[in-house]
Amino acid sequence: MGATSEPRQPTAMDAAAAADPGPGPAPVPRTVRRAVVTGGAGFVGSHLCDRLRAEGTEVVCVDNLLTGSEDNVRARSADPGFTLDVRDVCDPFDVPGPVDLVLHLASPASPYDYARHPVETLRAGAQGTQNALDLARRKGARFLLASTSEVYGDPLVHPQPEGYWGNVNPVGPRSQYDEAKRYAEALTTAYRTTYGVDTVIVRLFNTYGPRMRPKDGRAVPTFVTQALAGEPLTVAGDGSQTRSLCYVDDTVSGILAAATATHPGPVNLGNPVELTILDLARRIRDLCGSDSPLTFVPRPTDDPALRRPDISLARGALGWQPVVDFDKGLALTVDWFSRLA
Repeated sequence: MGATSEPRQPTAMDAAAAADPGPGPAPVPRTVRRAVVTGGAGFVGSHLCDRLRAEGTEVVCVDNLLTGSEDNVRARSADPGFTLDVRDVCDPFDVPGPVDLVLHLASPASPYDYARHPVETLRAGAQGTQNALDLARRKGARFLLASTSEVYGDPLVHPQPEGYWGNVNPVGPRSQYDEAKRYAEALTTAYRTTYGVDTVIVRLFNTYGPRMRPKDGRAVPTFVTQALAGEPLTVAGDGSQTRSLCYVDDTVSGILAAATATHPGPVNLGNPVELTILDLARRIRDLCGSDSPLTFVPRPTDDPALRRPDISLARGALGWQPVVDFDKGLALTVDWFSRLA
């Protein structure tokens, strides 16, 4: 790249130093008797609700079902410790009674969804985040924002540490999601510094597992459904772009580790094992026992070329790292999709 008069972005060394946690604050015991999960009927949110209930926490799931589904939480329908509150978090809302933890996951999260719902995505990041923060402030609750690796855009630093500022197109086809999350991070930080709200920001990298929707546009469900149906696997570009995929159980463990620690973040949660999209397609095809051909299609505009988290901060400050082997997680995911057919 040529010289530029723009302010210098951090180098990899700068970014790593900025995110270096040192020994980090030790996690402290927190009693989470009652939690509110916005977006709790979504893919990650529903697994989070299940884990909280398994740990004895009462859960209020707030979801407008724009991209979430009641099917994801149907098993909780007779659970007296679980409440599904169907509402839009972009409208001011309250939850009667005490709340110890607010986990804000509400937002369309796949390229297919936020392309169809750009305004709703921006509102979820803006009004939705503010309303969830206001709830946490009123209740004196810990607040967790589920942000995203997309705040790094198409990164110029690899792997991506939390100190990297990102390379984001603010008016591109992915901007509604990228900028909604960047604004949500700024708003969460403002509530922490201005109002003293106890907050933490986690940046989720690509997560996969059961309950993903077959047609949500992300690579894993797309390739699995195509392979199971014997259809061509549509690989974007030449497939050399990379992703780092974290099984949903590990992602949920990271979220809860952040929720019960003292570190305010931002902290990356993802799997540092990196693979190309082409390799992912071949591995899924083999796992499905499919002979589907690979078909190459145009790569979407602003599709990141590289994606891999630096999780040094998560290891040091939260004592967290992914433990589910990729092939095992992928096998569980394929099995779940095969039972949908």
